[in-house]
Amino acid sequence: MAFTSTRTKQWFERINGSKNMLWLLATLSFLETIILPIPIELVLIPLMAVNRQRIWAIAAVTTLGCLVASIVGYGVGMVLYQSLGTWFIEFMGMEQSYQAFQGFFDQYGFAAILAIGILPIPFQVAMITAGLSGYPIALFALAALIARGLRYYGLAWLVHRFGHRVESMWKRHALKTSLALGSVVLLLVLGMQALAGLIV
Repeated sequence: MAFTSTRTKQWFERINGSKNMLWLLATLSFLETIILPIPIELVLIPLMAVNRQRIWAIAAVTTLGCLVASIVGYGVGMVLYQSLGTWFIEFMGMEQSYQAFQGFFDQYGFAAILAIGILPIPFQVAMITAGLSGYPIALFALAALIARGLRYYGLAWLVHRFGHRVESMWKRHALKTSLALGSVVLLLVLGMQALAGLIV
């Protein structure tokens, strides 16, 4: 735990003191989405708190970095699943998550991607599954953008409103909030799909 805290503090100081802070954040978001096991919020919340004049730009580049990574992961699932994709899933220990999500994705598609983008579940599972199934990339990118946009812009709004207190709030309530928001979004999208089906 001490190692993680020290490493996070070093990342924060390095990024906050850099002229290329936004580029570094986009890169960190890309890496976190692809493979890093440390939640980016540990760096993002204090950065937003001390850079409130750039808080929306920080949310934007973080969302963009995640979106680019999501499309890369989609490409891995679509083109390289049998080699790189299977190795990656085994390396990250996501076999059970991947198998469980496949049935959920087959049934709900867009709503499933939205939900997993908000819920505390590795998003790599959604990226590879969507690419492997040939799901339309534009719809996948839209779902990823909405889900991660809600995550990062919502965080920016909280920091803008409550400042540094958000860090302790996030540590205490991140799981419950993610589950609640993911469930609401999932129910909303499923309700819209059902309504569209009745109309058509």
